[in-house]
Amino acid sequence: SVLYGNYSEIKQMVKIYSTQTCPYCVMAKDYFKKLGVEYQDFDVSTNEKAREELIQKSHQMGVPVVDIDGIIIVGFNRPEIDKALKR
Repeated sequence: SVLYGNYSEIKQMVKIYSTQTCPYCVMAKDYFKKLGVEYQDFDVSTNEKAREELIQKSHQMGVPVVDIDGIIIVGFNRPEIDKALKR
């Protein structure tokens, strides 16, 4: 998992459930990098435990799924991400 961060900010727990071939996953990760938000990336195509978590949290198999402090966002939804990050 890759971690990026701006350590001057209050840390929020951000997880991204993604695959290597998903363009919206790349967009979501790039957005977090641009904001300086640290995140954990879970590849559900190779990680069975992460795939089970994805289904448990979002009740579906599509990616990306973003989990920000327990707020689940399906897809790359920038307004919802900003709201969850309180920006």
